[in-house]
Amino acid sequence: MLQEILVTGVAVGSAGLVYVAAAARVVKQYERGVVFRLGRLRGGVRPPGFTLVVPGVDRLRKVNMQIVTMPVPAQDGITRDNVTVRVDAVIYFKVVDAADAVIQVEDYRFAVSQMAQTSLRSIIGKSDLDDLLSNREKLNQGLELMIDSPAMGWGVQIDRVEIKDVSLPETMKRSMARQAEADRERRARIINADAELQASRKLAEAAGVMSEQPAALQLRLLQTVVAVAAEKNSTLVLPFPVELLRFLERAQTQPTAPATPSSPPSSTAAPATELRDESGELRDRPGDGG
Repeated sequence: MLQEILVTGVAVGSAGLVYVAAAARVVKQYERGVVFRLGRLRGGVRPPGFTLVVPGVDRLRKVNMQIVTMPVPAQDGITRDNVTVRVDAVIYFKVVDAADAVIQVEDYRFAVSQMAQTSLRSIIGKSDLDDLLSNREKLNQGLELMIDSPAMGWGVQIDRVEIKDVSLPETMKRSMARQAEADRERRARIINADAELQASRKLAEAAGVMSEQPAALQLRLLQTVVAVAAEKNSTLVLPFPVELLRFLERAQTQPTAPATPSSPPSSTAAPATELRDESGELRDRPGDGG
């Protein structure tokens, strides 16, 4: 009798172990379990840890709750200003309701991917080329809203959408390079002209100050000589005093002023001598003839 009881206990224990082994499930920390009993949702979402299901009756489906990084394939499109571009992006999303992610949509990953591609093509058609190149934050926000609206019904939350790269045709790249070069040259010319204007104003002010103090120009000349000598080049600078120039200028103007009244006597003296000679000859002629 005792032996039969032991055998029965061992059999029950073995059956229990087999049942537990068949019914035992482990849900990881980043997962949630959704149990279907004969095709119907059974209770709530199973939390992470050890859980049991009825073998052959219940079916446990695990849903990953981690943030998923999904690249969006590059999409060809024409912008609002009629430029052909190729844009690719990346989307970050996660499941916030495991039951809806399993029940409401067949494959939430594929659904999010297709929605992202469609929304990206729509964004390309509504935007200008300059917005795609320089105003990506605004486009990312608009793209996120377009994808997040239907995804909320699938138990999926869009965390972030980023446009990775915008590929342009080679002709457009060359045109943009020429435009940028021309714009930089224009700015360089404007800056150079502004610098010349400011320098001319400062030079005019410096000339006004130096005109009041003539020695200042000589000091400035000596500073220039020192600066040239410090370069250790073969240029030879011969300073010429400004005072000497002014002295020579005054010396040139002073003799010409009294020369004008003294010139008439010299010019009249010669004719007077000639008259005396002529008059002498005339006086001699009558004598000779007489």
